[in-house]
Amino acid sequence: MSTLTITAADVNKLRTATGAGMMDCKKALTEANGDFEAAVDYLRKKGQKVASNRADRDAKEGLIIAKANGTTAVAVMIGCETDFVAKNDAFGAFANAVADVAIANNPADAEALLANSMDGRTVGDNITDQVGKIGEKIEVSAYATVSGDSAFAYNHPGNQVATIVAFNKVVDAEVGKNIAMQIAAMMPVAIDKSDVSQETLDRELEIARETTRAEGKPKIWLRKLPKAK
Repeated sequence: MSTLTITAADVNKLRTATGAGMMDCKKALTEANGDFEAAVDYLRKKGQKVASNRADRDAKEGLIIAKANGTTAVAVMIGCETDFVAKNDAFGAFANAVADVAIANNPADAEALLANSMDGRTVGDNITDQVGKIGEKIEVSAYATVSGDSAFAYNHPGNQVATIVAFNKVVDAEVGKNIAMQIAAMMPVAIDKSDVSQETLDRELEIARETTRAEGKPKIWLRKLPKAK
C-alpha cells in the first residue's frame, strides 16, 4: 500500500499559483491525490461553495479604485464584509487589478466588467476564487465610467472615496486633477443649479431654515429662493 507524500514544495507551488492559504493548499493536494490541476479545481470549487453560502451576506466594506487613461475614467468598488479584509494588501492588489481590467476595456456596466477576461478567466471567476481564499463575500458593489476629450480620476487616501470626471474639451492635467479633488471634498449633487431638482432645493432650503433658526439669525436669511427653471 503506497503512502501519498505532499511536500512543502508542492504546497508552495499551489499557493503561488492560486493564492490560497497553506492549509487549504495542502488539503486540496491531499484530496486530489497529489494531482496539481485537480487541486486547483478543488480550490475553485471550494470558492464557489463559499460564495453560495455567503450570497445573502452584506458586503458593506471594501475599496473604491478610480483610474483614467486620458479620455476615459472608471471607478470600481470591490466590496467585502469586514474592514479587516478591506485593509489587507492582497485585497487592495486584487481591487486594483480589477480596476486595471476596467480601464483597459471600458465595459458598459458591472455585468460586462464581470465577463471581461482577467488572467485567462473572467473577472467574475476570479472574484469567486477570492471568496474561497478569504472566506468573505466579495463583489463588484459599484461601477461607473465617463469619457470625453479629457478625463481624470482621483483616489482619496484610504480608497474609501474616489471621483471620476470627463470634459468635452481638452483640459490641463493640473486643472482636471484639482476639479476631481474638489468633487471628492465637496460631494456636489450637480454641475449647476439647473440640474438640481426642486425637491432637492426645497429639502436643502428647509435644512438651512432650521439651521438659521437654531443660530438665532434674522428672518431675512429665511427668504425663499425662486424655483429652478
